[in-house]
Amino acid sequence: MQSRLGIDIDPDLLTLALTHRSYAYEHGGIPTNERLEFLGDSILGQAVTVKLFRDNPRVDEGGLAKRRASLVSSVALAEVARGIGLGRFVLLGRGETQSGGADKSSILADTVEAIIGAVYLDAGGDVATEFVLRLVEPLFDDPDRFGAAMDPKTSLQELAAHNGAPAPQYTVTDTGPDHSKTFHAVVSVDGLVTADGEGTSKKNAEMAAALKAWTLANARDPRARASRS
Repeated sequence: MQSRLGIDIDPDLLTLALTHRSYAYEHGGIPTNERLEFLGDSILGQAVTVKLFRDNPRVDEGGLAKRRASLVSSVALAEVARGIGLGRFVLLGRGETQSGGADKSSILADTVEAIIGAVYLDAGGDVATEFVLRLVEPLFDDPDRFGAAMDPKTSLQELAAHNGAPAPQYTVTDTGPDHSKTFHAVVSVDGLVTADGEGTSKKNAEMAAALKAWTLANARDPRARASRS
C-alpha cells in the first residue's frame, strides 16, 4: 500500500487508517479509522480550497464552491481509491467482505480521508497537502468531471439526451439491518451504457452508478460527451 501511495507512513498509523469499523467490531473493538477520517476530511477540504482559489482567479465564489464540492465528494474520492487499488488493502469484517465492501464508494472514500489524516499526523501539514493534491490531480485536469462528480445523475441524463437515448433508468435494492443499510443501484441508458454503484443511501448509490456510467460512456467514445456551455 505504501508503494501505491508513493509515500512512507508509519505502519501502525497506516494500519489504523485501513481499519473499517466492521473489522474492528469482529476483533474485540479495536480502534477504527473514523477519527483519522474526521481529520483527513478537514485537510482535504483545505488543500483543495486553496488550490482552487489560487488557480482560478476569474471564477466566482459559487463556481469555486461547486468545483470543491465535486473534488471532495464520495464519488470522486472513491474513483481516486480505485485508481490506486485501495480496496484490496482495506480491513473489513466478514459481512462487509462478502457484500463487496472493498468496492463500496462510501468505504473507499472514507478510507482515503483516513489515510490523509494519517499522513498529516506522521509527516505534517505540508506533506499532507502535497499528498492530497497528487491524489486528486487527475480530477483537476478534466474540467468536465467537476460537473459529473458534483451532479452525476444530471450529467448522465444530459449525455443520454445528447446521444438521442432514452432517459436513464435506475433500479435500487438494499441489504443489511435498518440502522446500517447498504444500497445497490443499477443504471441503464438504452443502447449506451449500464453500470452499478453502492452507497449508504439510495441517493448516494444512484449517484455512484451514474458517475460510473458517465465515465464508461466517455471512455468508450469521447464524442459521446454532452457539450457544455
